[in-house]
Amino acid sequence: MKLSELGEFGLLAELERRGLAREIGNDAAELPGGLVVTQDALVEGVHFRLEMVSHRDLGFRAAAVNLSDLAASGATPECLIVTLAAPADTEVDDVLELYEGIAETGVPVAGGDTTEAPQLVLSVTAIGRSERVPGRGGARPGDTIVVTGPLGAAGAAFREGRLLRPPLRLEEGRRLAAEAHALLDISDGLAQDAGHVAERSACRIVIDLDRVSLAPGATVEDIGFGEDYELLAAVPDAAGFAAIGRCEEGQGVELRLDGKPVELHGYRHFG
Repeated sequence: MKLSELGEFGLLAELERRGLAREIGNDAAELPGGLVVTQDALVEGVHFRLEMVSHRDLGFRAAAVNLSDLAASGATPECLIVTLAAPADTEVDDVLELYEGIAETGVPVAGGDTTEAPQLVLSVTAIGRSERVPGRGGARPGDTIVVTGPLGAAGAAFREGRLLRPPLRLEEGRRLAAEAHALLDISDGLAQDAGHVAERSACRIVIDLDRVSLAPGATVEDIGFGEDYELLAAVPDAAGFAAIGRCEEGQGVELRLDGKPVELHGYRHFG
């Protein structure tokens, strides 16, 4: 079987089944003492093309997607560990600009590695601390599904040949984590990520797309693109966040538009 057949989450499930990994279903690893660790890599030609993003914005993006996982864990970041792989003929000024973009997040770089590679790869590990990590598996029937901001901005920008800087929702993540039954960030698309909560929580999630605020220039189809990095939570009370759906008994995710079921496909690694 090939990775293209198994998919990212099929691979993770297989690793857990074989005892080669454990507790990898959430956005970040929760360790003793409230320590939270997450890691993501951006690979040139897969996650970005340099004609679509500046080195400064790429650096910010690489840090922000990891800080988004800390936000989904209700964590306060402490530092970043950065690994840079790049061709030997990369301009030093471009590398410095990249690290300046990372610095704009306000979280210090405390270590990492550099190595030569045929294409640019930027891997960031973010370390933080959280008093409570809701995870993806605690949503309950009767919960309200909320989101921290408008969706579709990343998809709309991609259609124009641009990559946006992800938002930083650390403060919102801490607020939500105090009460949420389930919490994650929207990286693979609304339907896909809501599906992770539904599967882990053994419940059904119904989302009314009419209640989802669209970013300027975005369409409903852009909600399926992913990379918005807003937070999605199942909560007992909306508490000022935008309510877009609910949890019910059952399984799976249903998206409704004008009262009718619709489908939105999300991003699939190895697909």
